[in-house]
Amino acid sequence: MTHDFMAAWTLTRRELTRFFRQRNRVVGALGSPLIFWVLIGGGLSSSFHPPSMPASMRAVEYLFPGTLTLIILFTSIFATISVIEDRREGFLQSVLVAPVSRGAIVIGKIMGGTLIALIQGVFFLLLAPVAGIHLTAVSFLMSVAIVFLLSFSLTGLGLAIAWRMDSTQGFHAIMNLFLIPMWLLSGSFFPSAGAPLWLRALMGANPLTYGVSALRTTLYWGRPDWNGTAMSLSFELGVTFLFAAFFFITCFCMVQQRRPA
Repeated sequence: MTHDFMAAWTLTRRELTRFFRQRNRVVGALGSPLIFWVLIGGGLSSSFHPPSMPASMRAVEYLFPGTLTLIILFTSIFATISVIEDRREGFLQSVLVAPVSRGAIVIGKIMGGTLIALIQGVFFLLLAPVAGIHLTAVSFLMSVAIVFLLSFSLTGLGLAIAWRMDSTQGFHAIMNLFLIPMWLLSGSFFPSAGAPLWLRALMGANPLTYGVSALRTTLYWGRPDWNGTAMSLSFELGVTFLFAAFFFITCFCMVQQRRPA
């Protein structure tokens, strides 16, 4: 048990060290969503009024939870590219033959990406007052918990994709084809109200929708002019937790059954 814990912690610490030594990753993960938030939010500020939201809400305020989710998505997914690099360098093969459980390997890799995404997510969360969202201690802590859960879920998703990838080019292609639409259909960029029926169905089938909705709920927790979302927070959390558990179990089974070449 001690060996497994140390192995998991070593892999987690390795991911953190690698990330902070590569400053371009820090800038890229934060810079692109920030530019998107400022430019798109500023451009829509005079015409964007989502249904069921306070009339005074600006586009930059509505897009804030979605931009935070995008930062988590970019950071979590790109952190798992290290799996492809480790396989190419032979490090992953060494880890797999070490006398530790495969579960420790999965936990170490997922927690490494999760903590990286959590750090950047909390940093962006501190900018909430700039968007007009005034957090209380309770809403801040609740939002941090949602950020952690989303980070864990998306890192697990990224690990499941990267485990079967042989090149970073293929990984990027999958991300552009699958992950960006997943984010767009999560309610981050536009609400489901008013969308065509088929589009609302896709948004309802997207597990990320419930994480974004939970994040939006916690950001406005206790605010008197907030009407809430159509779903309860407990339901949103339940779906997001199942999303995280599904990909953790998926990664565990993949690591157990397949040894990278």
